[in-house]
Amino acid sequence: MARDELLKQRWNTIVDKLSAQFADGDRLDLDAIIYLIGVQELGQLDRKFKKDHKIDLMHIAICKLLVPYGFYEFDYVDEEGWPHYKVLEELPHLKAGEQSILMKDAIVNYFLATEFID
Repeated sequence: MARDELLKQRWNTIVDKLSAQFADGDRLDLDAIIYLIGVQELGQLDRKFKKDHKIDLMHIAICKLLVPYGFYEFDYVDEEGWPHYKVLEELPHLKAGEQSILMKDAIVNYFLATEFID
C-alpha cells in the first residue's frame, strides 16, 4: 500500500474511533483531535477549560506531536502541571495542505505509539 494511502486509512480510523468516543458519532476535525491530544498530555481529563486554555492545550499537543520531527523538545512541567517545550528548530513555512499532512502524519504516529491504532 502506498504511504499516502496508508496515512489516509490510519487517519480515518483515528477520526472514526475518536468521533465515536467523544462526539457521539459527529466527525471530529483536525483541530478537535489536536485539542484532545492536548487534554491527554496535560492529564487533567475531568477539568473544564476556558478559551485561552484551549489554545494552550492545542499548543501542548502540537509541541508533543512535533518532538519526533526535531522541532521541539520537552523542557519541564510547571507548578500547575502544564508541560512546557523549547523550540529546537523553527518550523518551515508550509502551505495549508502541507501543514495538514504534517499534522495528520504526526497524529497517526502519536496514536501508533500509544497503541490506540495499529
